Amino acid sequence: MDRSSRADRCLFTGSNGRLGRLLQRAWPDLPDAPDALWLARRAPADILWSPGMPLPALPACGTLVALWGRTSGDAADLAINSALLTDTLALAHACGAQRVFHLSSAAVYGPGQDLRETDPPAPVGAYGAAKLAMEETIRALPPEGIRHTILRLANVVGADSLAPALLPQMAPVTLDRFADGAGPLRSYIAPGDLARALAALAVLPSETLPDCLNVTAPEPVGMQDLVEAADRPIYWRAASAQAIQIVTLNASLITSILPLMEWHRTASEMIYDWRGLARRSSG
Repeated sequence: MDRSSRADRCLFTGSNGRLGRLLQRAWPDLPDAPDALWLARRAPADILWSPGMPLPALPACGTLVALWGRTSGDAADLAINSALLTDTLALAHACGAQRVFHLSSAAVYGPGQDLRETDPPAPVGAYGAAKLAMEETIRALPPEGIRHTILRLANVVGADSLAPALLPQMAPVTLDRFADGAGPLRSYIAPGDLARALAALAVLPSETLPDCLNVTAPEPVGMQDLVEAADRPIYWRAASAQAIQIVTLNASLITSILPLMEWHRTASEMIYDWRGLARRSSG
């Protein structure tokens, strides 16, 4: 069958963001991955479209991956994460998607260790609160023949707030040092692993997908380890009372759903994966 006519392809929105660019670079190397179409407001992209414009003509796509949204700003700015659901649904109907993956965040949990999908969310910042509001709106959607799965994404190496500081020739990376002498501990995922996980989830039967899924490497990673693996100097400061030391996700559900998935687990492996993708041109 001509791959260009297959309905199992994935449509990605927000594909020109930092995360989308990394996924575009990783996707061509994935064996047996669905074809991908990349949608963005500005070139380069397969499809140029902005909310408010007439819907574009779309080929059949089995999966829509909603990368778009805001990660910073005040509550009004971050409300776009829920507002974009209307456009996500319109695109899903236009391409006949059977499943939509909505990218949420570990920030909905608040601080904690080994956090499971069934644990009650308790966000402490505006971003986590906005993502939780988005999740609640998704859960209230009528089925309409579409399977909606919320992906609570760990920090992605090369696409999180730490990423710019990992580049060469930057100033030393500032990290909080807590009372035990350690720095922040977080769940992370290598960008190549995220691409592999999305490709694998996209070809599963829709009815087997959970409503909510932590997307993370099986073990957490210290930010200090990532910075050192990137050969960057660290400037330590005493952690404030508001600083959060630990936010880690339980990976038992995703590892059971994707039992053959091989993960980059250490900081050095994750940095290697990110740098390999960063050196490529997308497309």
